[in-house]
Amino acid sequence: MEHLTRDELEAGLDEIRRSPDDDGSIALIVSRPAVDERVILDEATLDTAVGLVGDTWSERGSTSTDDGSANPLAQLTLMNVRAAKLIAGGDERRPLAGDQLYVDLDLGPANLPPGTRLALGAAVIEVTDKPHTGCKKFAERFGQEAVRFVNSPAGRELNLRGINTKVLVRGTVRVGDSVRKSPV
Repeated sequence: MEHLTRDELEAGLDEIRRSPDDDGSIALIVSRPAVDERVILDEATLDTAVGLVGDTWSERGSTSTDDGSANPLAQLTLMNVRAAKLIAGGDERRPLAGDQLYVDLDLGPANLPPGTRLALGAAVIEVTDKPHTGCKKFAERFGQEAVRFVNSPAGRELNLRGINTKVLVRGTVRVGDSVRKSPV
């Protein structure tokens, strides 16, 4: 597949900026049961110990922890669904970004600073301060321009690559559920 140019990516910024500040929604739930495998779900359980039940986050570990274990600050990743659609070149390739939840919500740090709690379905999650940036696989799937785009000043202002979160309250989430800021 041909990747989008920087100009094509930047042309989509206005649409992404129209994402709601609050009262957003879950557009897509994706489990990653194995490396490079994706399962699209209608509903999932978010758990304080394992993140999205059925996903391998807790088993894969992380290079960002001293002992190589899974990073609790990156338990669950969210990506703006409008950004994912633009970068992926359509709906069918969105899951390749590697995130578990794709939401229609402004994920920028001005709207959702670290420590912000979000209620979605019956679960509550918290935005962490661990940056979420484009990796080698993201570049292979969407191109170097996509990585530059999500890490550009505008990309960081909107957290176009997404955000890392941790689960505070276990619960079921479904496609279409609202995503709202929750009081502390």
